[in-house]
Amino acid sequence: MKNKTDIILNSAEELMCGMTDPVQDITVDMIAKNAGIGKGSIYYYFKSKEEIIDAVIERSYSLAIREYFENVSKQSSTAEKLKTLFRSMLTKEFRDSRRNVILPLHIQDDLLLHHKMMMTAIKTVSPILTEILAEGQADGSISTEAPKESAEMIVAMLTFLLDKSFFPADTDSIYRKLRLYANVLETCLKPEKGSFDFLFTPLDN
Repeated sequence: MKNKTDIILNSAEELMCGMTDPVQDITVDMIAKNAGIGKGSIYYYFKSKEEIIDAVIERSYSLAIREYFENVSKQSSTAEKLKTLFRSMLTKEFRDSRRNVILPLHIQDDLLLHHKMMMTAIKTVSPILTEILAEGQADGSISTEAPKESAEMIVAMLTFLLDKSFFPADTDSIYRKLRLYANVLETCLKPEKGSFDFLFTPLDN
């Protein structure tokens, strides 16, 4: 049986995915009605609508992170772990296939919401990349004196550059950015030359 928190988050998620209007137009009354519970019950678990929306976004990313962390951890080398992680991000598969809230939210023209999503992505993806960079530092395949800070900068840069709400771009422009991004990573992390070439090659290769 689902607990009350999940019922509330599921209700909000349904509304967030189904609306063409800005997510900020969703109200606690709408969430309560859709969930079939009293408005007062919602305030017992969440202080505000904004807290509910934040929880929905974080839950969606967390579920996706768990799945992709399992895929990354199966790889034997630092290079393969990095490739698996970045491929997941680039193909927009960094979401749980059963919870499709992240993709619809990217479409909406809501700067505050985009900021929340970007911060959640950085907060959830960076720890995985931190572990990989630390392993690479230990085995000598990369060089970084600050794995945690490097991971945060790497994820933030990629998340920001590929967000079309900030930088509308065609495919050619995206791949030019990825080529430059790969050069930045090679300069900063000092791996074997060409280690990040996969970033600007077709994603189905």
